[in-house]
Amino acid sequence: EQVELVKAMASRNREVAYEAQMALAEFIGPVLAEVVNQAPTLSNLFTNFQFNDMDSPSIPLDLYYDVTAPDYVKVYSTSVPGGLPTNTVTPTASEMKFTTYRLDSAVDFDKRYAAKSRLDVVGKSFTRIAQEILLRQESTSANLILGALASADTNGQDHLVTANGSNLILDDFNRLLTKAKRINTAWTGGTPEGRIKGVTDLIMSPEAVQGLRAMAYNPINTVSKVTGSSPADTGPIAATDEMRNAIYQNAGIPEFYGISIMEINELGSTTTTAGTEYEKFTKVWNQLKHGNTTADYDDDLVIGLDRSRESLFRAVALDSETGSEFTLLADDQYSIRQQKIGYFGSLEEGRMILDDRVLTGITI
Repeated sequence: EQVELVKAMASRNREVAYEAQMALAEFIGPVLAEVVNQAPTLSNLFTNFQFNDMDSPSIPLDLYYDVTAPDYVKVYSTSVPGGLPTNTVTPTASEMKFTTYRLDSAVDFDKRYAAKSRLDVVGKSFTRIAQEILLRQESTSANLILGALASADTNGQDHLVTANGSNLILDDFNRLLTKAKRINTAWTGGTPEGRIKGVTDLIMSPEAVQGLRAMAYNPINTVSKVTGSSPADTGPIAATDEMRNAIYQNAGIPEFYGISIMEINELGSTTTTAGTEYEKFTKVWNQLKHGNTTADYDDDLVIGLDRSRESLFRAVALDSETGSEFTLLADDQYSIRQQKIGYFGSLEEGRMILDDRVLTGITI
């Protein structure tokens, strides 16, 4: 039946061809929606908030901030796909309106592929639509997270710690957890109820994860013991055999120090790689932070995230007719003489970060 449906898309009868194209779009649309929702990495860090495409979505900010919070708070959002985040100063006693934007893609292929039932060509065309949507979602999510982390400031201090060397050691993780606890205080400024961890996930480059595995054979201390006179009393201090064995045996498990590890190739520095997608952003950010726009700051970045708190939101519109997040339609711009079959798909979404205290990081 599917083969016959694809063949019917190439029919010379316009009504039969268009009806077959729309039938295939209704069948493939929900499948693409599942791919778009499950395949991304950074995009999946946001909590979905669905609304009808005819509505104007909003969130009451007073439910997400303490009673002693300032009258105006900073909310990070994006107004265009892939754009830098906007730091919006918003009253806490107000409804925060989502700024939504449309992500769309369009493809076409020759009718003869449908006439010959080339399901591989038809399938790859729909795959390309999903890939383009995913790419723009990842870019938008990364710009929002990195921009919010760069501007984050709580109690007069930023949300970053600097690694002791070129590789991560236990002291770096230890100081990151302390930093997170200091910026995540209770509404009174004291100890919060339940004593939250502050960091549940770390987003790292492959080189940073390599530093974790290196703890199985590299020293873990930051201060050498130099009080003695014998060689055994000087130099770096190694980890215990039990700890080294645990790191060695769990090298393939994405968790360390009780924190989940998410490894992505977009992070990294030019000293270890040929340049990554997010490396340019961190370089410009370091130049602005140090007040030197000519220096070549190519630090790697480890992003800490607290997923136990709801702060990262994604508002996505549901189609009023199908109830799906992703809408796929047959493109009717092609005439019979062009011998083309086209499809275009789109979704409407908006992303924002209500509280930047969920973001921390380590610069390496």
